[in-house]
Amino acid sequence: MTDLSHEQIQSCIQSDQIVLFMKGTRKQPQCGFSATVIGILDKLTPNYTTINVLEDAKIRDGIKSFSNWPTIPQLYINQEFMGGCDIVKQMFNTGDLHRALGVEVPERISPIIHLSDEAAEMIKEATREQPEMAVHLSIDASWDHQFNLSRSAGHEIVATANGVEILMDLDSAQRANGLKIELTETLQGTGFNINNPNAPPPVYQITPSELKATMDSGEQYYLFDVRDEQEREKSKIVGAIVLNEAAMQTIESVPKDTKLIFYCHSGPRSQGAAEHFRLRGYTNVHNLAGGIDAWSQQVDPTVPRY
Repeated sequence: MTDLSHEQIQSCIQSDQIVLFMKGTRKQPQCGFSATVIGILDKLTPNYTTINVLEDAKIRDGIKSFSNWPTIPQLYINQEFMGGCDIVKQMFNTGDLHRALGVEVPERISPIIHLSDEAAEMIKEATREQPEMAVHLSIDASWDHQFNLSRSAGHEIVATANGVEILMDLDSAQRANGLKIELTETLQGTGFNINNPNAPPPVYQITPSELKATMDSGEQYYLFDVRDEQEREKSKIVGAIVLNEAAMQTIESVPKDTKLIFYCHSGPRSQGAAEHFRLRGYTNVHNLAGGIDAWSQQVDPTVPRY
């Protein structure tokens, strides 16, 4: 059984220049580590093969013995085993992954960060208690900002702000230029107020009447229906496009500032779809507040409610 699974794995590895054994699929990773590696690869290349180990127990168990590596995901480039999530992250931050893929290594430029006196003193106080630790800042693809104290790995990009050294990975550094960090008081206590000028604009909430005005104005826009087929059979907004694979390709083909509007029954599902495209760089993304139910009540009562 092991020999057969290893033959199958070898065949998978030989099928493409870049092969990732992961949990889930490229569009729907089933674990955070797999999602992290997918996010890194997507930044560097559009073309690679993924193998969902959850679909085949023989491959899921066999890849661990084949690579002599206990965890998943596992990345192969040109039939050579690169490693798991932590190693892929490290290779990305040092530029080794770019070089392995034949991609230009970005400049390691320290971003300019503005740190208020109060925020700087709070960080310095924390480091005085743990002098062996360094201050790390991560900014993920969702533009969430996280500070933590941990030892330096040696490959981070260092920015100095108001006497504080802040260590970042390559991705975070590219998102951090112009960052403004101050202290703020909340119900939970004192915390950081972070203003990042690089973050994409939020998803705008468009009212039914504003959508109607857009439709009547002749302005270019795309209206996407994210509901399932059964819901669409009950009611729909004329002119809306079903959000399917073809629609996704349409979105990928238009300029990033194209007006994109999403709707569902009452708003939450379309908000999620809108956030998905916002985080991919689209800057004019809207969610229909209240969904088609609000549209029926406020604009077009001929649209059935359900």
